Amino acid sequence: MNIGRTVFSQLMDLLPMREFRKCVARYRGNYKVQHFSCLDQFLCMAFAQLTYRESLRDIEVCLRAMQPKLYHMGIRSRVSRSTLADANERRDWRIYADFAQVLITTAKRLYANEDFGVELDSTAYALDSGDHRPRVCRCFPGRGSCGPKPRSNCTRC
Repeated sequence: MNIGRTVFSQLMDLLPMREFRKCVARYRGNYKVQHFSCLDQFLCMAFAQLTYRESLRDIEVCLRAMQPKLYHMGIRSRVSRSTLADANERRDWRIYADFAQVLITTAKRLYANEDFGVELDSTAYALDSGDHRPRVCRCFPGRGSCGPKPRSNCTRC
């Protein structure tokens, strides 16, 4: 039995939470929020990203299965699909964009003298801002996509 902290909480401790709180305050992210704070949203979405969750339902089921550990992971609120959907829709995206810039700046400083084996003319960033909606095609239900030749009237592939 594990008596220590979860790996997720140890990983989140490496993030500059003071800077995150500044970003939230800058855009008044927690204004009139009663339960599901910006930090809770960030932790849920970070957990979803790290565990390859593909939909809000998948995120909810996974986090509900870990209900006794959520507090120790830093998530203080009850997680439901509708709460996540509302938060993702209504919260200011600039909070997370600014925090991403803070993390990129930190990474640049840490790896300034590292050789990555690839020379780039300019800085390249790859950020995943997935919308966590499953990709399903109506043309071929069950296959997930139209395949190598999508139909011209297909809007999902």
